[in-house]
Amino acid sequence: MLIIGITGTLGSGKGTIVDFLVREKGFAHFSVRAYVSEEIVRRGLPVNRDNMVVVANDLRRQHSPSYIVDRLYERALQSGRDSIIESIRTPGEVDSMRKKGHFFLFAVDADPEVRYERIAKRNSETDQISFETFLMNEAREMASQDPFEQNIRKCMELADFKLWNAGTLEQLERQVDVALREMAGR
Repeated sequence: MLIIGITGTLGSGKGTIVDFLVREKGFAHFSVRAYVSEEIVRRGLPVNRDNMVVVANDLRRQHSPSYIVDRLYERALQSGRDSIIESIRTPGEVDSMRKKGHFFLFAVDADPEVRYERIAKRNSETDQISFETFLMNEAREMASQDPFEQNIRKCMELADFKLWNAGTLEQLERQVDVALREMAGR
């Protein structure tokens, strides 16, 4: 069984890669966002980016830096299928997954203007923001020395495969196919 984690900047195409792996390769999908959203609703809070960050960091502080991803990993094992866990946010999550074995991490990125355009089109409850707020949100999530908080930059540095999503959907899917072939050879 193969477990892929995916990390990356806001609006970079993580969900697009997940959709491709689920649709074309039969992967099971496990989402940090969905897990945290469930917890936010359970706490009676509105689902928005600020609460996503606060609640996710709170869960990590209460349990461990890798708590959320560890729960999703357990669900992936129960599925018995190749799985993708979206979206890895802390180095502790990467470390925990690597210790479990047969884990690979994808990092995806693109230019900020392109990514903002994508989230504006996606228009989810956390995406209805200005470009300036988009950049501030990303800066907040990119780096922290606190092991319980998001450090996307470090996660991206730890990735086994770095994907640049500035072209077409087909170009991105080809990059994923190349990574899958390389993983099969390891």
